[in-house]
Amino acid sequence: MSVSKKPLVVITRKLPDPIETRMRELFEARLNVDDRRLTKVELIEAVSQANVLVPTVTDRIDEEVIKAAGPNLKLIANFGNGTDNIDVVAAAARGITVTNTPNVLTEDTADMTMALMLAVPRRLVEGASILLDDGKWEGWGPTWMLGRRIWGKRLGIVGMGRIGTAVARRAKAFGLSIHYHNRKPVSPKTEEELEATYWESLDQMLARMDIISVNCPSTPATFHLLSARRIALMQPTAFIVNTARGQIIDEQALIDQLDQGKLSGAALDVFEHEPAVNSKLRKLAKAGKVVILPHMGSATLEGRIDMGEKVIINIRTFIDGHRPPDRVLPRDR
Repeated sequence: MSVSKKPLVVITRKLPDPIETRMRELFEARLNVDDRRLTKVELIEAVSQANVLVPTVTDRIDEEVIKAAGPNLKLIANFGNGTDNIDVVAAAARGITVTNTPNVLTEDTADMTMALMLAVPRRLVEGASILLDDGKWEGWGPTWMLGRRIWGKRLGIVGMGRIGTAVARRAKAFGLSIHYHNRKPVSPKTEEELEATYWESLDQMLARMDIISVNCPSTPATFHLLSARRIALMQPTAFIVNTARGQIIDEQALIDQLDQGKLSGAALDVFEHEPAVNSKLRKLAKAGKVVILPHMGSATLEGRIDMGEKVIINIRTFIDGHRPPDRVLPRDR
């Protein structure tokens, strides 16, 4: 892509101030100062005018939107680690390059996963809420608000990529036994460092773990990877944590297992129909069976600035006529 004037870069959501300032210096940047989620009509208008679109996970850049793209749109620089919000195949068919922002949110997401892993068994949210109700707490008691110990328990990690490995390192320091399911085993060096056990069969791992952490990417192959059948394999004393994508778990099946007491609890930072949250999940959260968070796993200022800097690097590299470092290649439909 080579243009004599600054390219029009349309950014769909409010980004950290340092990133927006840099965007305005480098490009003709159209910002979303109100941070209002754009409608589909507005996204279609944006792609019809822009040289570069910078969407986020909340923007559905589907085939219909991409078909409406003007001839000048040559790059979709996603502000996000994944690209499941973008029809990459349709973009490629139109000659539009897609990039993302990988490898900058690993530690932040792993921190949140570990926090949720503690929050459910130790009933942290329940305990904190009691102190907000004047007069409800009568003091310490030997059998009051008992949770479950996590030290010595078996953690099963679904998806042992960068985030899964970072979760494993934290969990090992907390005294958990590390187990994992992945497309293939990690390196022998990593297995030795984490004292990790590889399970080729996800079913067999699920049936034997005390805590399950979902850390795999969202792809067509991982949609409802934790299906009703697989969730039913888990022990009634087990907990499940998901900071990846909501679609990986059959949410209704999870709700049914929790509601029937066939699973001890869950902690969810993501939801199958996000931003909608199932009313039954809210009810379970009020009953202390679930901890729910509004997609906060990667929400640190440092992480968002790192993401923005990657977006800028991808745009500048592309404009200079080179292959951007974080190009995403299309998968077959």
